[in-house]
Amino acid sequence: MDIIFYHPFYDTAPWLAGIGSRLPQANIRVWQPGDNQHADYAIVWRPPYEMLAGRQGLKAILALGAGVDAIVEQQRANPGFIPAGVPLIRLQDAGMALQMEEYVFAAVLRYFRRMDEYQHLQQQGRWQLLEPHAYADFTIGVMGLGILGRHVATQLARFGFNVRGWSRNKKHIDGVISYGGGQLAEFLSGTRLIVNLLPKTPETQGILNASLFEQLATGSYIINIARGGHLVEQDLLTALDSGQLRAATLDVFTQEPLAENHPFWQRPEITLTPHISAMTLPDNAMDQICDNIAAFDSGQPVSGIVDLAQGY
Repeated sequence: MDIIFYHPFYDTAPWLAGIGSRLPQANIRVWQPGDNQHADYAIVWRPPYEMLAGRQGLKAILALGAGVDAIVEQQRANPGFIPAGVPLIRLQDAGMALQMEEYVFAAVLRYFRRMDEYQHLQQQGRWQLLEPHAYADFTIGVMGLGILGRHVATQLARFGFNVRGWSRNKKHIDGVISYGGGQLAEFLSGTRLIVNLLPKTPETQGILNASLFEQLATGSYIINIARGGHLVEQDLLTALDSGQLRAATLDVFTQEPLAENHPFWQRPEITLTPHISAMTLPDNAMDQICDNIAAFDSGQPVSGIVDLAQGY
C-alpha cells in the first residue's frame, strides 16, 4: 500500500511516523512537485492541482479536516482535479466537536451574562448594573446541523437555552426545534443569537448578510466558526453601527491571517480569534484516517465520504 501525504505547513515527520505505526504495511511519503509515482491513497490539506489531477490508480483522497470546501471549489473550477470515481473522505469530529462546544459556550455565556458589556464599562471606569438576559428571551439558532452543529445544538439545549436549528433538511434532535432549507425566515424570527456552522457551498456563500441580520431580534449576536466566506463583512459593520446587532464573535475570515489594517480590529463589539475554535488533533485524526484506509482496503463501509455535488 502506497500513501502520499501533503500539508502546506505541518511538520510532516510526526504524521508520517504516526500513520506508519498505525498502518505498518504502508509505504508513506511526502508528496513533492513532480512526484507522479503510484499511490493508493492521498492524505491532504489544500493539495495543489498537479498532485491529484490525472493520477492513475488512486483509491481515495482523505482530507486532514472536517471542512473540504477548498478541495471541492478546486474541483468545480477545474473538473478532473479529483480523478473520476475517486472518493473524497473528510474527518468526522476527530476531537473537534468538544472543542466547538467549548468555544460556543464561552462566547454564548459571555453574551448571555453581558460580560462583554461589563468589560467595556470597566475600561471606562463605570460601575453600572445591567439588566440580565432571561432564558425565555434568548433563543439561540444554530445554522448547520451536521456532526459538529448537532453536538453544539444538543449541548446548548441541555444547558437550558431555547435552541432552534436550520439546515438543508430538517433534522430530529432532542430539545431542538428544526427548520429546513425553505424555512430560513421562520428560523430567524425572534432568534437572539446565531451560531454559524454551515458548510461553505455556493448556496451558503455570503449568507450572513444584511437581509439575514434584519430578520433577527434587535440587538442580536453572531458567532461565526464555519468559514469567513459566509459573512458579508461590510454588512456586519453596518448592522453593528445601527444597533441591529450588538456584538459578534468571529473565528474565521475571508483572508487569513486578518490584515493589520482591517476595520474589525478597531471594533470593540467584535471578538476575534485566529481560527482556533476546533483544531485538528493529530492522534484523533490519524486514528480516523487510518481506520478509514483499512476499512476501504478491505471493502468495509467508510464514514465521511463527501458528496461533491453538495460540497460536504
